[in-house]
Amino acid sequence: MTKTIDPNIHPQFDNLIKYAIAPRPICFASTVDKTGNINLSPFSYFNFMSHNPAICVFSPLRRMRDGSTKHTIENIKEVPEVVINIVNYAMVQQQSLASTEYPKGINEFHKSGLTPVPSELVTPPRVAESPVQLECKVREVIELSDAPGAGNLVLAEVLRMHVHKTLLDENNHIDQAKLDLVARLGGDWYCRVTADSLFQVAKPLRNLGMGIDQLPRHIRLSSILTGNHLGKLGNVETLPSEEEVAALRGDEEIRDIINAFIGDKAALQIHLHRKAAELLDMGEVYKAWRVLLLV
Repeated sequence: MTKTIDPNIHPQFDNLIKYAIAPRPICFASTVDKTGNINLSPFSYFNFMSHNPAICVFSPLRRMRDGSTKHTIENIKEVPEVVINIVNYAMVQQQSLASTEYPKGINEFHKSGLTPVPSELVTPPRVAESPVQLECKVREVIELSDAPGAGNLVLAEVLRMHVHKTLLDENNHIDQAKLDLVARLGGDWYCRVTADSLFQVAKPLRNLGMGIDQLPRHIRLSSILTGNHLGKLGNVETLPSEEEVAALRGDEEIRDIINAFIGDKAALQIHLHRKAAELLDMGEVYKAWRVLLLV
């Protein structure tokens, strides 16, 4: 059962959608106005949208109380440049403090205790504490409406990327765990990307997986295997040979399972599916296939 929400009618839609579309990376944007006043403010309606050219998009919303625009947008219209500073756990509280609506002319670097450092190609300063800083020129601002809560899509082209050297390995790849990113959820909630929360998913672009629709019926309709398990199985191009499957009968654990349920095919299938699920959770997809094809 689902509850259907009309965004034009339901008073809680704004709150609900922020819980549902998450986690959202944080654009910690530094800008300046034409007189040189610096502003630093975070926005979680943000992402990377194009590789060539390299384009980030973020959206400062109009204020809900009166539909007025925020200092970031006003600054960008005067000086179309921005530094997007990526937020990690070590600076999340200072980032939050910088979101306070201080009067125009108040420097959030001072209020938050963060350190400004000069940029190379744009006027706004970078945040020294940020693990990754993107110097950008603003290509376009798309105003979606003048109503309260309306977005202003800022298309920012990346001119320079600065990365803390401690995050890079010998191949100049970023260590995802060391980055220690945070992201916005609904309400006051954030999440943190730690080594324990990271996992990898094999990209189907590297092969032509058979698809879940091609799985044998007893596998596709299994009461044991989850959608994630089926997704891994469907990402395989070719199945083990009959000889490879038969050879698995020599495995002591598998032999014990088979011998325990001689004459009870339904029970055997359940226990083999449980073993396959265990193997899939460990990343041993091909061996899981061999187990599943024993019945």
